[in-house]
Amino acid sequence: MKRLLFLIIVSAALWSGYWFYGASTTRSAFEGWFADRRADGWAADYDTLEVLGFPNRFDVTLTDIALADPATGWAWDAPFFQILALSYKPHHVIAAWPDLQHVATPLDKFVITQAAMQASVVLWPSTDLAPDRVRLVADTLQISASDGTATAMSALRLAAERLGPDGQPATAAPEDVATGYRIALSAEGVAPDLGLRHRIDPANRLPRTLDALRADVTLGFDRPWDRRAVEKARPQPRLISLRLAEARWGELELKAAGDLDVNPEGRATGRITVKAQNWREILAMARASGELPAGVADTLERALSLLAGRNDGIDIPLDFRGGLIWIGPVPVMDSPVFVLR
Repeated sequence: MKRLLFLIIVSAALWSGYWFYGASTTRSAFEGWFADRRADGWAADYDTLEVLGFPNRFDVTLTDIALADPATGWAWDAPFFQILALSYKPHHVIAAWPDLQHVATPLDKFVITQAAMQASVVLWPSTDLAPDRVRLVADTLQISASDGTATAMSALRLAAERLGPDGQPATAAPEDVATGYRIALSAEGVAPDLGLRHRIDPANRLPRTLDALRADVTLGFDRPWDRRAVEKARPQPRLISLRLAEARWGELELKAAGDLDVNPEGRATGRITVKAQNWREILAMARASGELPAGVADTLERALSLLAGRNDGIDIPLDFRGGLIWIGPVPVMDSPVFVLR
């Protein structure tokens, strides 16, 4: 019994030492990361940093956190942010966001509120912190832009996993080469901004929320997503393989699938086929909203009329080439440039 008691005491002391060493190392890593970002010219601040969870967890909580990269125009701040991990499984973490956060992009500023937002992230065990699998869930989400427009949804679900060279879930360490990720996204109860809805549907024929909004896509990047994607530069897309994207709103329905290759300048080549039900109403609503310029809408209507005749449903092949999107022999609009800042 004395030997057993001695063994228990020694084991507890060793484990306690491991936890306090791990907690100290974790704190130092976060402090060093923020100091490095400030040295790079970022605004990178927080009020308090705590590492709790003894004896089986490393629970990191930062309060009044604010990050801004002036080189790219991205910024984020929140009253707190938490990263939770088991001390014996530190590469599997849970991230938890508050019910209010602010995000600034090169295009606009947004206020995001939600009842709950959490992500489960499984990292490849290395200092690069490259995610292998991600699962994110947000409930009762609202995104408000600086002009006062707001989009709400009852739930957002996102799942992503890193792929190996064979297109299957990766089992080897990520290398600094082209890397693919399969991403599934589903948004439930999406309610577009009321002002936008009144512009495109003044007769209120459509329901308040979309019936479906989801996508299943594989994205290929020129290198893996890891800590350098935040610290230095974003990986750039090189492949977009859309298995299915679907949006249904009342009697209006859009489905899309296809593949695009993206060159280093962000220009895409390939074809996306869109299946549209009640396409004339969809086009009329896009024109009324102001999101689709009248000249582009006119060109689209002429091209689609040739394909559809009098049919309400239509399969639209969108060919990306030469910096333009084509429907058959007709160029209808400029192609987006797929570059991440």
